[in-house]
Amino acid sequence: MGKIELNKLQKQTSLLNTAYELFTTKGVNKTSIAEISKAAGIAKGTFYLYFKDKYDIRNKLISHESSKLFGKAKTALDEYQIQTKKVDFIDQIIFIVDYIINELSQNQSLLAFISKNLSWGIFKQALTKNVAPENVNFQDVFYKMIDESDEKIENPEIMIFQIIELVSSTTYSAIINKEPVDVETLKPYLYQTIRTIIINHQSGDEKYLPKFGI
Repeated sequence: MGKIELNKLQKQTSLLNTAYELFTTKGVNKTSIAEISKAAGIAKGTFYLYFKDKYDIRNKLISHESSKLFGKAKTALDEYQIQTKKVDFIDQIIFIVDYIINELSQNQSLLAFISKNLSWGIFKQALTKNVAPENVNFQDVFYKMIDESDEKIENPEIMIFQIIELVSSTTYSAIINKEPVDVETLKPYLYQTIRTIIINHQSGDEKYLPKFGI
């Protein structure tokens, strides 16, 4: 990487880190581009060389932080399978989900930031586009996991959408408010539901469609 490219990367990283700090302490709505730029030590006009507006940097931050979190989970899974034992595809997904839940339980500001601003469109961007060079392309890793498992998964994007929506909607309340139960009590029920979702997407299983009016 040349000096110019490195300088650009450093400025982008500084803006991302500064925006994350301000968004998680003050909130997105109460944070201005001027504040982000000033705190990052970068001219306000330079901000627009990297991001369209503060909602663009918010979306890229969600992608960035989600990618880092998934990357750590995948690394932990790989190490577990090398040091302990190889696990099947379903248990790989549950291992990753469990790791991410534990991380978010320890970093509730990140949990609140992602949960309050997350949409499927933004998360799909996190699956497929790298904001920074160190980010992991989740979609590529996910499909590689399927290929290496020899599982025949129908509509894998629908499957991962269901799992993400389920996990994000149930764990936030369990972690933050301990409602309806604390997250450790919730986990066995959550993981059994994830197991069922994956099984229902395996090829050859008859899918249930309600036959209304019959």
